[in-house]
Amino acid sequence: PGLSMGTFGFVNIVVGLALILPTLAVSVRRLHDIDRTGWWVLISVTVIGTILLIYWACLPGTPRPNRFGAS
Repeated sequence: PGLSMGTFGFVNIVVGLALILPTLAVSVRRLHDIDRTGWWVLISVTVIGTILLIYWACLPGTPRPNRFGAS
């Protein structure tokens, strides 16, 4: 027998692919809120990088306009 994902496996793949771009956009926007460049999102491929991004996501944004625009 071949590999069988079933209906839910196919749905999971489609939903996962559909959510990649919005997730990246929100992550980059949040990084801009704390005055960091969006390229930092690439660090999420490591476990420590993911923990760092979660920590940064919990920080308050800059109270004044930063190099990426108004808050």
